[in-house]
Amino acid sequence: MQIVTPRFGPIEVDESTIITFPRGLPGFEHCHRFKLLHEESPTPIALWLQSLDDTEIVFSVIEPARLAVQYEVALSDEESALLNVKDPADLVLLLLLLRDIENTTEIKANTQAPVILNTASRLALQKMGMRCQLVFSE
Repeated sequence: MQIVTPRFGPIEVDESTIITFPRGLPGFEHCHRFKLLHEESPTPIALWLQSLDDTEIVFSVIEPARLAVQYEVALSDEESALLNVKDPADLVLLLLLLRDIENTTEIKANTQAPVILNTASRLALQKMGMRCQLVFSE
């Protein structure tokens, strides 16, 4: 399938790589299908979560480890079923990045509501109210 986005132009999307948020994202409940995009680099820093339902919507995301943030995630039975979790090793966390409203040159990560992605089932959800731990290595 092909989509045309304002940010990336035309993109060919392999349907087997589509990520589905069964509940949508808070504030964007109409968006269920997304494609994870990255820059052509061996180790991209940020990724983009491009909506396929509304191509005007794209979120910058980052892996928590890149920010020295760790989580201990506890999913409810309902959340595990929604993500079709068979093996916890298939779960990946991503943080949404946002621009500070008061200081538009500053970018912050939403550490209290990570996206949990099951890489095996390609199902995801945003888990609200999480607590993270900052990890500093010497």
